[in-house]
Amino acid sequence: MPEVSTPQTPPAARLQRGLTLRHIQFMALGSAIGTGLFYGSSSAIQAAGPLVLVAYVVAGAAVFLVMRALGEMAVRRPVPGSFSEYAGRYLGPFPGFVKGWTYVFEMVVVAIADVTAFSIYLGLWFPNAPRWIWVCVVILIIGGINLRHVKVFGEAEFWLSLIKVAAIVAMIVGGIALLIFGTSIEGAATPGLHNLWEHDGFAPNGVLGLLAALSVVVFSFGGVETIGITAGEAEDPERAVPKAVNTVPVRILLFYVLALGVIMMLVPWNTITGDASPFVQIFSALGLPGAAHVLNAVVITAAISAINADTYGAGRMLFSLAEQGQAPAVLGRTTRSGVPWPAVLIMLGALAIGVVLNAVVPEDAFAVVASLATFATVWVWLMILLAHLAMRRQMRREGVPADRFPVPLGAAGQWFAVAFIVLVIVLLAVFPDTRVALVVGVIWLLLLGVVWLAGARTRAAAVAASSAVEATGARD
Repeated sequence: MPEVSTPQTPPAARLQRGLTLRHIQFMALGSAIGTGLFYGSSSAIQAAGPLVLVAYVVAGAAVFLVMRALGEMAVRRPVPGSFSEYAGRYLGPFPGFVKGWTYVFEMVVVAIADVTAFSIYLGLWFPNAPRWIWVCVVILIIGGINLRHVKVFGEAEFWLSLIKVAAIVAMIVGGIALLIFGTSIEGAATPGLHNLWEHDGFAPNGVLGLLAALSVVVFSFGGVETIGITAGEAEDPERAVPKAVNTVPVRILLFYVLALGVIMMLVPWNTITGDASPFVQIFSALGLPGAAHVLNAVVITAAISAINADTYGAGRMLFSLAEQGQAPAVLGRTTRSGVPWPAVLIMLGALAIGVVLNAVVPEDAFAVVASLATFATVWVWLMILLAHLAMRRQMRREGVPADRFPVPLGAAGQWFAVAFIVLVIVLLAVFPDTRVALVVGVIWLLLLGVVWLAGARTRAAAVAASSAVEATGARD
């Protein structure tokens, strides 16, 4: 397919490369640790029991293939808003438009889930304060970080991610120590491997439980694709992006499979209800003073980090869409330091929806936005895979060798990932709790189709008017 010519942002309004390998690697690490692990994993465990570990491994394999596909495209063409650019280049203008705006939708919804979780976490220390107040606070913090030079964002993500990584590693090491010495957590069964197959077995709810857990598992991994967007501002994208992408399997095995495995060996899975965090239980058993408050500080850090990365990703995507003429031109403006400030402000405004949700339906806010985020996440992943498959077909036609960060397992691996994503979309329709996400997702795609058609008519009318003026001038 020939490349689509798109309007470009003036040279003065450009992003600046300032993200180092250290920044991007810790963004990759931090993207695996957030609300999905600290707040959402308990519901996945309740759905599948210890079998949830298999769900994380299978979903993690699919995510890794998605990230390798994105990484190969990002290394070949490191641009801001990479998803939309690649879909437009290899699939056509409309898929690029849908992909870009759906990613923005994903980031908005995921960020609202995270600001909701942030307000819940603050409730431990300030139980009588309304949640919406904390949503306003975190919006101001995120705005202060994202409206500065991209190096400020990179440094903030580095330190926030470092805190999260250190906390999880400490929990895993401490949990293994408790297992080795046979120390029981107060009120729990004797720790050991036997807890993985006792209490109704390793798969207490069978395959149906595994399938029910997949939507929560996928939500946990939502946002990892933001690594691809950093290519547009990375100082050395050909080195940084592959290194970050290749850490995906390690962080999934470490932060999810190992961490949750240790937890379920210490605490029987059927006692993990989400009312009390198993992470708090482990730190308490280690004799850590104020374990609940220490962990609360960690999860607050994790939430801020996630919201920070979501705002960055959405802002850069809006900038890219403006560059391609698929968003208002004002979103293509930047500060002198290369920050797309109108796009960032739009994202901060969208986060204010979290204020409304937490003021109106504080108890249901997280469940609603998490299910919506799952649909947007898998749709973006699907478009990444299809764009990559189209790119490889074009490379074969042109005789271009796949020697720059190729995807493992070739087309077979990509089609496995596609099949997995289609399965998750089907499951959203099967289970009543997530069906609303599919309904809203279909409405969203139809709305984008209407907007695209309306814009096409406008563009056609403008071209026709311009041609008429030129013809009149020629006659004169």
